[in-house]
Amino acid sequence: MALIISTVNMKGGVGKTTLTVNLAACLARHHKKRVLVVDLDSQISATLSLMPPQDFARIRKARRTISYLIETTIKPTLKLKQSYDINDIICPFIANVQGLDLLPGDIELYDEYLVSEMLHKKASKDSSTDFQSIWNSFELILIKKILEPVMDNYDFIIMDCAPGYNLVTRSGLAASDFYILPARPEPLSVVGIQLLQRRIRALKESHENTDPDNLDPIKLNLLGIVFILSGGSLLNRYYNQVMRRVSDDFTSTQLFKNKIPMDVNVAKALDTFQPVVISMPATAGAKAFQKLSGEFLEKLKDAGGITDRSPGRINLADIE
Repeated sequence: MALIISTVNMKGGVGKTTLTVNLAACLARHHKKRVLVVDLDSQISATLSLMPPQDFARIRKARRTISYLIETTIKPTLKLKQSYDINDIICPFIANVQGLDLLPGDIELYDEYLVSEMLHKKASKDSSTDFQSIWNSFELILIKKILEPVMDNYDFIIMDCAPGYNLVTRSGLAASDFYILPARPEPLSVVGIQLLQRRIRALKESHENTDPDNLDPIKLNLLGIVFILSGGSLLNRYYNQVMRRVSDDFTSTQLFKNKIPMDVNVAKALDTFQPVVISMPATAGAKAFQKLSGEFLEKLKDAGGITDRSPGRINLADIE
């Protein structure tokens, strides 16, 4: 079964997508792992980092994005012209890398009205269950239910979560075994770290309170914080001060030793619609990601991994 890893920070612009696609590409190319990138951000940055816009426009027109899977999970009785399953929507051999696949994102991930309507109907039918409990149950299974059919096909499923804290991000975190927290050593990015930690604690507690006997609780654990740096000696001295402050709040095992330098080639790689580790593997940024992927595997080995990822007692039929 795949290990599910989320990359997430409450603040945008911290290098989250860059980390996601380059880590995934390194794991596939250099470590021969089977990796699925899942784009859960409506900005679709991960998708456009791995395929040209014209290819995305074509698959979106055919409705072959994750939004289709979310919609049919929310309302499985919905009548649609074309029926797909997740295997029809996943783009294999992405960026010409064997073992690297993509579940494309969408600029409109889900219809809030459909979600609200479905959950309110459930609440009105079941007077013994409050709306918050129904919401928590749905949140817990939405992304997990989508990924379940392909869990045995991959070593890793790496999800690029949106900044902020919407339904899809929370559901992605609830489905994950670990999360990686990319951050720039800047005050606002550090605030994003603190907000995320607080919200993850609340997420776990809300589901425990909904069903204290739940046999499949949220297993989410921090794998580590990855710092994305910028150049310049003055900036580096300032960054070191901020990173020391972060080190006071986390153990050394919760911080990745390898940091990613701000290499202009990382940005240039976007013009090729490929990660820098594929388009320019000899650059400083690419080499840093290659080292990081090795540390990533070591951290998972030290953490012992997770082998029990059964779907638990929550059934989709219970919330339809």
